Amino acid sequence: MNSQNKNEDQANWFAYVGQIKVQEKVGIHVEAQFRLDDNLNYSRQNLFRIGGVYHVNSKLNLALGYGLINTYSPTFDDYFGENRIWQQLIYNHNWKENKNLMNHRFRVEQRFVDRLGMVNQNTEVIATNYQNRFRYLNRNLIHLTDFKNSNNTLYGIIQSEVFLNIGQNKVNSKFFDQNRFFTGLGIHFKEQTRIELGYMNHYLNPSTTNDIMNHTMSFSILQNLSI
Repeated sequence: MNSQNKNEDQANWFAYVGQIKVQEKVGIHVEAQFRLDDNLNYSRQNLFRIGGVYHVNSKLNLALGYGLINTYSPTFDDYFGENRIWQQLIYNHNWKENKNLMNHRFRVEQRFVDRLGMVNQNTEVIATNYQNRFRYLNRNLIHLTDFKNSNNTLYGIIQSEVFLNIGQNKVNSKFFDQNRFFTGLGIHFKEQTRIELGYMNHYLNPSTTNDIMNHTMSFSILQNLSI
C-alpha cells in the first residue's frame, strides 16, 4: 500500500486481563481496555470483556463470553456501542528447556455494532449492523533473565494478530480487517502477575476510508488467580 493511501497516527493502550480459576478445570476471564489518543486527552475506545473458561488440560483451553465496546466517532463527536459474543480456543506449548512459551489463540466473534446518524439535529443510533469476524493470535514469550534473590523473571514478547471478516456485512466489507504486531518486554512476578510494556504497529483496513497505521504504546497487567 502506498503511503499516499495510508493515514498514520499515534495511540496509547492500557489493559487489565485476569484469569480466575474457580475449579480445577473451570475459570473466569475478565478484561478491561482503555485505548486513548496520543496525548492522553480522550478515550478512542473502551472495551470490557467477560467469559467462562474450560481448561481441557495444561496446554488447551476453551472459552465463551461477552464484550461491551464503546468507540469514539469524530464525525459525530460521540460514542457508538457494540455488543459482542465471542468464542475462542487457546493452545500453548513451551520450548527451549520449557523457558519460552508460544501461544496460539483462535477467536470467532459475533458483532452487533451501532451506527450513528442525525435525527432532528441530534446524534442517535439509527441502525445496528451485524458482522462475523475471525481472529488468530500468535504470541511468543521469550525468557531473558531471572532476577537475583526473587522468583521474578524478565521476558521478551513478539506477537501478531490478524483479523478477517466473514461474509457480507455493513461494518467492513473487506475480507482483511486489521493486523496488530506487538513487541515489548514483560516482568513475571511469582507466577501470578505479569506487567508488559511495548510497541504495537496497528494496521487497519476500513472499507470506507484510507488504510490507517497506528503507532501504539501498550501497557498491560495480566493476572492468573485462584479462588
